[in-house]
Amino acid sequence: MRFAKVLFLVAAIWGAVIITPLYFIFDLVGKMDPPAVTHPGFYYGFAGVALAWQIGFFIIARDPARYRLMMIPAALEKIGYGGAISALFLQKRVQGADFATGLVDLVFAGLFLLAFWRSRDT
Repeated sequence: MRFAKVLFLVAAIWGAVIITPLYFIFDLVGKMDPPAVTHPGFYYGFAGVALAWQIGFFIIARDPARYRLMMIPAALEKIGYGGAISALFLQKRVQGADFATGLVDLVFAGLFLLAFWRSRDT
């Protein structure tokens, strides 16, 4: 269970550090990676849902045995973003930096599934 505790704690901290600034850089996103965001509801909705999942990761990290089944939707959350960004990158619709964040999420997804598998006997 130590592996799962550390993994979900690292994922939660990483995600909170990466996602929280999105609330303060809305206009900057469009300037650095045009065109400007035209659907702020989607933008802030994504940030809110993603940040909520970081809280879920903190909860899983606190007691992985109790919240073991939540590791499955946690992995799906990571696959949802990582898979979408990977597909968009292959279509040349996002930049390499975006693809890198998607790859990080896919790595976390794999590790979440490994944690789920490794914790099955506890």
